[in-house]
Amino acid sequence: MSRVDRRVQKSQEAIKNAFIELMSEKGFDHITIQDISDRANVGRRTVYDHYQDKFDLLDKLIGEHIAELKKLCESASELSFTEGNLLWFEYFERNSSFFSTMLGSKGALAFRNQFLTFVIEELERDVDVTTGKNQGLSKELILKFFGAAIVEIVEAWFTNGLSEPTQVVAEQVGILLDRNL
Repeated sequence: MSRVDRRVQKSQEAIKNAFIELMSEKGFDHITIQDISDRANVGRRTVYDHYQDKFDLLDKLIGEHIAELKKLCESASELSFTEGNLLWFEYFERNSSFFSTMLGSKGALAFRNQFLTFVIEELERDVDVTTGKNQGLSKELILKFFGAAIVEIVEAWFTNGLSEPTQVVAEQVGILLDRNL
């Protein structure tokens, strides 16, 4: 990686971190590009070199995390829900400032909606309504039910609505999914 690439990467990381901090402090609606550039210690032009505006920055940040979660799902495709969930929750823990801000902020409805859509897409291949315990049930209803449940559990975990440790939450959500899908 060249020196220029490292500088660009360092600027982008500073901008993203500043944005997350500002979202947790004052909410999306009240953040300006000037706020971001001041906090990241870069010029406004640098912010605009990487992002069209704060909406573009938010979209790209969400997209990066959804892409990482998708990679985790692909790497865990042979694992049970219980084992795979641990990978997810460990990722959430490593990126807790992003997820706690996105799930705890009113300005982050876009993230919650994209996260729910992603969870439903990932669950889809595991739902069988032609045989077994879910035979005859609506696939759409099952997906919305478990998708909403997972998003709610993750949100509660980040906003301190759950006191159990990462391993316990991941394992128990996995057991519930293994038991019902």
